[in-house]
Amino acid sequence: MSTTRLLKFFAEHKQHGDPLVLASVFETAGSTYSKTGAGMLISGDGDFQGMLSGGCLEGDLAARAKQVIESGQPQQVSYDLSQDDEALWGLGVGCDGLMRIFLQPLLPAGNYEPFATMADRLQGERTEIAAIVIESASELACKGDALVSGAGCFTRLGLPSTTAAIIEPAATAAMVGGYSVTRSEKLGDDAISVLYVLLKPPSRVLVLGAGLDAEPVVNLCAELGWRVTLQDHRPAYIEKGDFSKARQVLCNPASSLAEVLDLRQFDAAIVMSHHLVTDGIYLQLLAQTEMTYIGLLGPGSRRNRIVGNLGATAARLDGRLHGPAGLDIGGRGPAAIALSIVAEMHEKLAAPERRSD
Repeated sequence: MSTTRLLKFFAEHKQHGDPLVLASVFETAGSTYSKTGAGMLISGDGDFQGMLSGGCLEGDLAARAKQVIESGQPQQVSYDLSQDDEALWGLGVGCDGLMRIFLQPLLPAGNYEPFATMADRLQGERTEIAAIVIESASELACKGDALVSGAGCFTRLGLPSTTAAIIEPAATAAMVGGYSVTRSEKLGDDAISVLYVLLKPPSRVLVLGAGLDAEPVVNLCAELGWRVTLQDHRPAYIEKGDFSKARQVLCNPASSLAEVLDLRQFDAAIVMSHHLVTDGIYLQLLAQTEMTYIGLLGPGSRRNRIVGNLGATAARLDGRLHGPAGLDIGGRGPAAIALSIVAEMHEKLAAPERRSD
């Protein structure tokens, strides 16, 4: 699911005052398309953004979403696809897992909470966490009540402060650990079930070089919903290319990169100016950051030559510099090379999330 598309869908429907439903996966077993924390938005007319299955369950979820909007009450649904019970579902999906989903109304009268606050965090720079009550046997919490972190504190959405204080430690642990999870929390003699959803803003990627081979890199990154900034020191290269899918296109001397951009905000960068000295300047600057992924286009001999000129700075690139950039998937030409680069970038950026599954 592209977070960028989800946020656009939400903004458009909110602008028109359309009621929506947030469908969140809170439990899975076996092989499933989505895992705990995955979500999608559904409108009253069955339009939706995001997918929790390969398209198998979305029709049924849309019908249930209409019920949720009409009643104004949350609903839970379980899909046990391990049985492949076509008589029950009429789907014949052939999957082998259990998925449980929480559907909650997002209404204009309620200011579209809790997703309005969640959407705000997803447009920020930091990973945050949302805690949503999905089951409650206590008067101190209702289904759909939530807690959302931001700027070092928590925003309460329907929860009394005493309940929030009990939930906050688990929410903080999930945020620090980088995972989504459902837990049972004790409220005196009662218990509530809480879904902790990691709110990770779209990755920010820096493409350094505007040659023809940079176009498919920008396009693939944008297709994944990543926020792409393209930079090149040569105006003619930028003017010649189509970089309309980049969030930002810059033309500055390579040496001034850290002056015009806060490099700390980026998660990954690919250095592909095809100019030896310029690539060296870029790597010198990127080495000062904590970026998860730094890619360098070109053969190993070229990488060794550039890195060899960096002196002591080169040590700061250890474990993060990938050159030649890209997974070895075969193929030739700009599109295939871009695919290999973005695939490798995705593998590194998704590593914490994959470890938490």
